[in-house]
Amino acid sequence: MELLIKNARIVDVTQDFTGDIYIKDGLIEEIGQKIFKEDVETLDCQGKILMPAFIDTHAHFRDPGLTWKEDIETGSRAALKGGYTGVCLMANTNPICSSRETLEYVRNKSKEVNLVDIHQCLSVTKNFDGVTLSHLEELSNDKEIKAISDDGVGVSNSNAMLEAMEIAKKNNWVIMSHAESPEFSKVDMRIAENMMTIRDVELAKLSKARLHMCHVSTKEAIKCIIDGKMSGANITLEVTPHHIALTRDINDYRVNPPIREKEDVDAIINAIKLGMVDTIGTDHAPHTAEEKMKGSPGMVGIETAFSICYTKLVKENNISLNKLSELMSYNPAKLLGMNKGKISVGVEGDLVLVDTNKSLNVNPEEFASKGKNTPFTGMEFYGEVFMTIKGGEIKFIKSE
Repeated sequence: MELLIKNARIVDVTQDFTGDIYIKDGLIEEIGQKIFKEDVETLDCQGKILMPAFIDTHAHFRDPGLTWKEDIETGSRAALKGGYTGVCLMANTNPICSSRETLEYVRNKSKEVNLVDIHQCLSVTKNFDGVTLSHLEELSNDKEIKAISDDGVGVSNSNAMLEAMEIAKKNNWVIMSHAESPEFSKVDMRIAENMMTIRDVELAKLSKARLHMCHVSTKEAIKCIIDGKMSGANITLEVTPHHIALTRDINDYRVNPPIREKEDVDAIINAIKLGMVDTIGTDHAPHTAEEKMKGSPGMVGIETAFSICYTKLVKENNISLNKLSELMSYNPAKLLGMNKGKISVGVEGDLVLVDTNKSLNVNPEEFASKGKNTPFTGMEFYGEVFMTIKGGEIKFIKSE
């Protein structure tokens, strides 16, 4: 399969120029200007921006077991519509992803659907019981595992978390932390996040493990993680589009961690400007309308992430499009060991074509996801995903 893309404004973590890209057999083979190939599918992209496709470090596709909310196919289609070709899925499925059988189920279904590349997290503790780690040793020879996480509940037992970090370090896995101390959850969710963040940063210093702090939302947690980074700990920091775009006084939509104060949003944006935030993860969490009415925390986000982040970071806060590409593509690819995330010869031909002059109103009825649960309904953002290309194959194109 071959594809020639011409006259695009090409932007990634280090580049911003107008030119052409030639993809052959799934990989970028040539980058330049006035590239000519005979009998090759050619796209003229004048007026649009071509970026590396996005990679989500944090999503829930609810498959297996919770497929009335989402499944691998609908989640993958939602990802493509949002400009994503790589996704890291959390383990809180049914059954919880603590076994080879569940891992293989997700992997096989992903291959069958064949839309985006999916990495399925293994749970840190067996069936989220908070203490049992025997499955980590049993699956230590599985070379496809990149990350482990008990996202949704976190690991409250400090000794179990330290042991898990040591196992993760031995296997070169990333351990992803949902920072929430359960003893404080019903008292103060800010303290719950901050206390667990302090603990996990200290354990990362001790163990030398690769720690990824998920959906960081408070100014105190951000400061703690930055201090940990500056001390030499191997920590990456993830934030979400909704924690960038919303404040509690304007929209107190139920998510976990909660929507925070303006000073927390300011701290996130300042940390991005300082180069201390590593990835943007959507925490895409589909629920039915009935489940949301009963108080289930979470929102869908993979289809709106780029538009929200482009508007709030690039357009309103003068953060470069190169930096946004770093947060949404380059760093996530590095974290998950994927040959994507930048525009370079030999890298997978996974690209997204966007129109940053186009404004759009969020309409959940148009989502590809089964989930329609979003606080952004009716809001206007800039930056439309026009086309998503995976391995040189057009997987999504916006219908006019």
